[in-house]
Amino acid sequence: MAIAAARAAAEKKAADVIVLDVRELIVITDFFVIASGATARQVRTIVDEVERVLTKAGYRPVRREGAQEGGWVLLDFVDLVVHVFTDEERAYYELERLWKDRPGIGWEKRIRTRTVSARGSTNKA
Repeated sequence: MAIAAARAAAEKKAADVIVLDVRELIVITDFFVIASGATARQVRTIVDEVERVLTKAGYRPVRREGAQEGGWVLLDFVDLVVHVFTDEERAYYELERLWKDRPGIGWEKRIRTRTVSARGSTNKA
């Protein structure tokens, strides 16, 4: 569920999307997804997409906070809490600094890229 939320946020061009495993520190949730949008409008778009994707998968948030203000929106799915900030709000609250000792979960899709070396040969990375 956390990975699906991270990918949904990335689909709407969220920046610096991270997934943190907080199971060993707090009992109210298992994972945090933290993401940023450049504007309040983009934050709302990201949140709407995350909610749409997870609802389609059978999960509904029990709480949605901050949607009116748009600087920091929280979606609480009980086992997962999604935080989407504007860049300014994320820099101010530094939420990931509070959880810096928690392991991140890799979620990005692997993308095969082609690189050209100085000699002109093509390598796959």
